This record gives sequence, structure tokens and C-alpha cells, in this order.
Amino acid sequence: MALWIAVLLGVVQGLFMFLPVSSTAHMVLVEHWLIARGHELPAPESPEMILFALVVHVGTLVSIVVVFWSSLSRFCQRAACDGLTWARAGGRKRPQVFFRLFLLGMFSVLCTGILGLGLRAGFEFVFARPGMVAASLVFTGLVLWWTDRLSPRKGRLKTTGLGTAAVIGLAQGMALAPGLSRSAMTIVFALFCGLKRRWAAEYSFFLAIPTILAATLVQGAGIARSGAGLGEVSLAALAVGFVVAAVVGVISLKLVIVLLYRAQLKIFAFYVWALALLILLGVIDLGGGVGSW
Repeated sequence: MALWIAVLLGVVQGLFMFLPVSSTAHMVLVEHWLIARGHELPAPESPEMILFALVVHVGTLVSIVVVFWSSLSRFCQRAACDGLTWARAGGRKRPQVFFRLFLLGMFSVLCTGILGLGLRAGFEFVFARPGMVAASLVFTGLVLWWTDRLSPRKGRLKTTGLGTAAVIGLAQGMALAPGLSRSAMTIVFALFCGLKRRWAAEYSFFLAIPTILAATLVQGAGIARSGAGLGEVSLAALAVGFVVAAVVGVISLKLVIVLLYRAQLKIFAFYVWALALLILLGVIDLGGGVGSW
């Protein structure tokens, strides 16, 4: 992989990671477009390219830490204190709010992992077929359109329970398929469960940190066990993609927060519908991939 391709893919990841339009779908489409034009690049569904996608996802986690530094650092400190208090009581008392939220987040990650591992083969099938990516984009648009029509939500994180955590975790698991936006799915289903827009956003973005780190470790371990190596993806390409995605992601995240709070996500619905239509009509040339359902 040429370094300029790593830069391009890092920009795509950073720009679309937090916008509710599926960064993975855009990564896959750009990769198919590059391959169709003769550039040397592993197939999007190959283990090394899935690992590259996860590494640039990790880059955007830096963006979350930068933008939410105040809230995230306060949460970590309070969760640690609440956890120590709970442990000293021998686990006999109900965990205090911040440690309970930490446990709920881990439960959401568990739900994501169970669903993701169970449907992994199906997700890799979608990676290889841009036409199915288009269908996923259509669904994402429908969800976004519906979200802005919801009445104001009143739920708070303090009242969140296992049911809400499970729904958000399963929604995140479905978003492992390209075309289904992780941020859109988790925020939207959090809103469906009654959480206010601010808390839905913070839960979604904080949840990305352990989820993406875990997925990257699993994929990296799989490549290490197979002995296949990184193939055409060099360590330099991974590093460049990581840094570019982190820098661009800060701008993208600040933008989506503003639009979410103003209930203006439906503008992205029109975008993903237009993108899906261009793919299915063959206007976006992906080297014949559209027809290979």
C-alpha cells in the first residue's frame, strides 16, 4: 500500500467516523475504486485490510479523547472511586452511578462481541459486495430520518439499565457491517430507549473506545496466529493512517455533536440515499463489484 493511499483512507475514516453515514462503507467503496483503477491494494475483505480499517478506527479514538477530555477524565476518576468503594463493601451494596455506568458499558461491549462474532462471516460477505453496502446505506438513511422525528427524550444515564445497555450493544454489533453507521446505530437506538440526545451521544462515543480496541486486538491476534503477516500493508502505512484519522476525526466529531443536538441528522439521510443510488446505478464505478451479490 502506497503511503498516499494510507493518507487518503485515513482522511476518509477521520471524516466519516463520527458522521452517521458509515465510515466503513466509505472505506470499502474507496478501496474498491482504487483496486478497479489498478492500484496495488489487498481486497477490502482481506484480514490485512480489515486490520488497517480497525487501526484507523483506533486513530479516531484519539479524537474522542481530545473532544471529550473533560467528561471522559471525570468519568474515569469517578468510576474508579465508585469501584473501590463497591469492592471495599465486598460487593454487597448497589454500585454507585459511575461504576454502574462502567459495568453497563462493558455489558454493551459484551453484547456487541457476541453478535459480532456470531455474524462475522456474514459481515465479511458484505465487505466483498458493494451492492449490499448500498442496501445497508439505505437502511441507515431510514433510521436517521426517523430519529429527527422523535419527540424530545427525557431519559438520563443515571436511570439506564441492562435492557438499554443490551439494545445499544446489539445495535453496535450490527454496525460492524459496512453501510450501517456505528455512531448512527448506537445513538439512534439509545434515543429509541428514551435517552436524551446529549447522553445518547456521550454513551455512544465512550462505548467506541473499548469496542474498537477489543476488535483491533482480536483481528491482530488472528493475523498473528495465521502467520500471514500484513501482506501489502506496511507498518508505515498503518502509522500514517492512524495519525491522519486522529487529526481529521476531531473536526468531524465536533460537527456531528452540533447537528445531533439540533436534531439535524436527517441531512445525512439524503446523503446516504444518494450514495446508495449512485452505487446501484453504476455511476460510482467499482469494477463490477455492484453486480456481484
